[in-house]
Amino acid sequence: MNKPVLRSPPISSRPLTRPPTASLDSFDEKLPNVEEDALIKALHAVLHFAARALALLMTFVILFGVADIVVVMHQRLVAPPFLLLTVSDILAIFGSFMVVLIAIEIFINITLYIKRDVLPIKMVIATALMAIARKVIMLDFNDLEPPYIVAIAAVILALGITYWMISYKPRPVHVDER
Repeated sequence: MNKPVLRSPPISSRPLTRPPTASLDSFDEKLPNVEEDALIKALHAVLHFAARALALLMTFVILFGVADIVVVMHQRLVAPPFLLLTVSDILAIFGSFMVVLIAIEIFINITLYIKRDVLPIKMVIATALMAIARKVIMLDFNDLEPPYIVAIAAVILALGITYWMISYKPRPVHVDER
């Protein structure tokens, strides 16, 4: 007795499906599921506890950073000349603001890991871009060697291209049916 050969349907007739965790808008790397092994479960719990501790500590860093900005601004405004800020004062305050904003972005990265068990790659690249931008704003170009400036430019270019590549969404191709 001949058994019929079972064949899968042609590729064109199969429905296109994505895994439930995949998303076109998200380039976050999903962490693997926790295995049934008790040691792996315990280690995973330790990592989540460490992430929560880091989030708590980052909150303190952010609050101390804001307090530092207030103190520095007060000291600069009451020093002679009264209620006037020099360009260096403004740059110092601006740098302090940027440090707090970078800390907030790091806090968001940590909380995304805690909430969704993902590594937010796009956010990490954006945080790195902000950190290098702060570095560029605070640089005194009179004291720098040209190779150092070229290296910073290369880092900015690499991070910018990486962020663009992660964010790029190609336009859908429209086929003219005539």
